[in-house]
Amino acid sequence: MKYRSSFLNEAEARGFFYQSTNLEAMDEFLTTRGRRGYLGIDVTARSLHVGHLIPIFLLRLFQKHGHRPIVLAGGGTTKIGDPSFKNTSRPILTNEEISINLAGIKVCLAPFLKFGGDESSVIMVNNADWLDQLEYIPFLRDIGGYFSINRMIGFESVKAKLTANDSLSFLEFNYMLLQAYDFYKLYSEQNCCIQFGGQDQWGNIICGVELVKKKLGKEVFGFTNPLLTTASGVKMGKTSSGTVWLSADMLSPYDFWQYWRNIDDADVIKLMYLFTDIDVKEIKKMEAVTGQELNALKIILADEVTSIAHGKNSIVEIHRAASGMFGNGDECDDLISLESIPRYDMKKSEAKSIVDIMVDSNLCASRSDAKRLLRSNSVQINNEIVSESYSVPLDLPANTALKLSCGKKKHLLIISV
Repeated sequence: MKYRSSFLNEAEARGFFYQSTNLEAMDEFLTTRGRRGYLGIDVTARSLHVGHLIPIFLLRLFQKHGHRPIVLAGGGTTKIGDPSFKNTSRPILTNEEISINLAGIKVCLAPFLKFGGDESSVIMVNNADWLDQLEYIPFLRDIGGYFSINRMIGFESVKAKLTANDSLSFLEFNYMLLQAYDFYKLYSEQNCCIQFGGQDQWGNIICGVELVKKKLGKEVFGFTNPLLTTASGVKMGKTSSGTVWLSADMLSPYDFWQYWRNIDDADVIKLMYLFTDIDVKEIKKMEAVTGQELNALKIILADEVTSIAHGKNSIVEIHRAASGMFGNGDECDDLISLESIPRYDMKKSEAKSIVDIMVDSNLCASRSDAKRLLRSNSVQINNEIVSESYSVPLDLPANTALKLSCGKKKHLLIISV
C-alpha cells in the first residue's frame, strides 16, 4: 500500500486522484475516521448529469472509508453566475428557480450517498446562508486583504485566458474570493478540512486553502480529480440527443443505461474503476479482456451504474424490455443492437396510427406503401404482427419503448415521452 490512508489508496487505484496540497500531511490526517471533506455543486439545473459523477463517486468512496462528506450547494454564488474562466457567464437564476434546482439535486444525490442522522451521513449546506448576509465593505476589509492579484493571475485558468487575450472580468476574481470564503466558513463551522473538486478548480481551491492558513493559522487540504473525458480526450456526458442527466424525469433509465452500454471499447475499464462498486482486484482481472468480449463488460458496466443511479429494479425492466423487443434470441446480442435502431418520440397525449408513424419516421415513403406492408402481414410491434387499424395506446407508460419492424431489416423504437 502506497498510503497509510485506506481512502487515498483506493481513490488512486480507481483513478480519482489528480492533484492535492500537502499529500503526506493529508494522508496522515485521513488515517483517523470521521474526517470531513466537501464538494461544491452548482445549482444551475434541476438535475445533475454524467459530468458530475467523478466527484459524486469520490464522495461515495470518502463515505465508504468512514469519513463524512459535505455537499455545498451554490445557492448564493448561483445568483451572480459562475464564470469559471469560460468565454460566457452562466445565466443568473431567480430564488424560485434556485429552490427548485436544489430540491432536484438532492434527489439526484440520494442514490449515491447515504443521507440520515448518523455520524457518517451526508451534510448538505447552502452557501446562500452566509453569502446572502455579507456586506461588501466588511467583506473587503476582512477577507480581500488576504488575496494577492499577482498570485491569482499565476493560476493556469487565469493565465490561459490572458494568453488568449480574452476579457477577464472583475466578477471572475470575486468568484474566487467567494469560493475561498466558503471553505473558510465550512472549516470554522463544520470542522471541514478538505475541499474536493475537478482539476479545473485547482486555483479556486488553493485560494481557500491559503485563506484558512492566513486568517486562522490552520492547515486544510485541496484534492482534485481528473475531468471525465473519453479515450480521445472529449468530455463525456453528451450524446447526439443531448445531455446525459441523472434524473429519471429528464432522461429515462433505459436511455441512461444505453449511454453506458455504448461507450467506446477503450473507456470500459477506466469507467468500471470509477463508477462501480466492483472490487479493484476483480476489475484488474478484466483488463485482459479484448475484442467482442468487451461487449459483455459494457453490459456489466451499464448494469452497475444504472442500478446505483436508478435502483436494481430498473435493470430488470431494461433487460425485460430488450428481450421482449427482440424475441428469444441471445439476450446479450439483443441488448447490443438497440442503439443502432432509430427512435421515434411520441407524446402520451397524442394517439397515432401505425400508418402515420411509418410515414412520419420515413420507414415508408407514402401511406399507400405503409398500408401495403401492413396488409401483407410484414409489420410487427414487439414481434407481434399488427394490422392497419393498430394505434399506439394512449395509456402507454412514459419512457416505454416499442419496437416497430417492417420486414426483417427495417426497425424503429417508438418511445413514449
